[in-house]
Amino acid sequence: MKESGVGRSSDNSNRSGQSRGQGVLMAEKLRLAVVGLVHDHVWGELRRWLDTNRIEIVAAADANIPLRERIRQEFGVDQRFDSADAMFEACQIDIVQVCTSNAAAADVVEQAARRGIHVMLEKPMAATLEQADRMLTAANKSDIQFMINWPFRWRPNTLQSWKLVSDGIVGDVFNARVRMAHKGPREFGCSEYFCNWLYDPSQNGGGAIIDYCCYGAAAFRHVFGMPNSVQAVAARLAKKDIAVDDNAAITLIYDDRFAVTEASWCQIPSYHDSVYMGTKGTLWTEDGKIMVAIENSQQEITVEPLPNGRRTGPEYFLTCLENGETPADVCAPRVCRDTQEILEAGLRSAESGTRISLPIGSDK
Repeated sequence: MKESGVGRSSDNSNRSGQSRGQGVLMAEKLRLAVVGLVHDHVWGELRRWLDTNRIEIVAAADANIPLRERIRQEFGVDQRFDSADAMFEACQIDIVQVCTSNAAAADVVEQAARRGIHVMLEKPMAATLEQADRMLTAANKSDIQFMINWPFRWRPNTLQSWKLVSDGIVGDVFNARVRMAHKGPREFGCSEYFCNWLYDPSQNGGGAIIDYCCYGAAAFRHVFGMPNSVQAVAARLAKKDIAVDDNAAITLIYDDRFAVTEASWCQIPSYHDSVYMGTKGTLWTEDGKIMVAIENSQQEITVEPLPNGRRTGPEYFLTCLENGETPADVCAPRVCRDTQEILEAGLRSAESGTRISLPIGSDK
């Protein structure tokens, strides 16, 4: 159902037209719609889209009337709908930003792909591996631009640390850790709309293990590739008022290293950093910095700013669309699909108390 505003033609042909490999001429602004306002990241991302000066926000779809009113007030969006179906039928759209619950995203991506609409999806990718596979299939069949957006990807020290590690600054890495932690979604100030699905395993996929272990899983999949197996623990240790885990850790096991992705919804103060231990020394990140210790020497590495056009998710998406590039590293759909497999194996390991081989099902 449409709430207000004047509808456009239901011809949803993609004005940007060209496939990913061709690049897109963008002399005029592209039409952006958003599906899902229940993911709190959406408000910052919409401002980043506007900061590019290359899009106009033409429509929004969400079941919650207060959120539809908020996007009207803050962004002047007149075309507002209570469902993605209604929005896609009524509006001409070039790009859709998906900020639903994890579980709801697959249906939206499939709808957009059938219409040739490019998609940027907020991390991780889905609630389950089956949903991630559906998205990947739909995007590949339609040849749309499809990108998963990770907040830590736009921290210059995060991106540079991956390159330094890959270039061998600390030798061969044998042990790595990414820890993502804060005091909890509700305590951190997340909206009730966001908390409602984060605390629902059917909508999130789990608890902290999905919400925060996903970062390390994506980083390690990008830097090291797929592990041979995983071993995980996840439990509700401190927050007795929620139905999902509040602490988790997944160990990715490779032939020559292991890498641990840790998550906590109970830590004060917040912590969002990484450590890579290698045969020559150790690299770690802290407060936007990169530190390296080699033998008895420790130094801070100068962090280079991200280049124009690649500083935020929306900027990077538009650059890829214009240049015919496929999104790289943790933004790549295949990397994110594999990240989902690591998470699913982690869930199975935590539930069973056993090591789970990858790919899932290979130990049968």
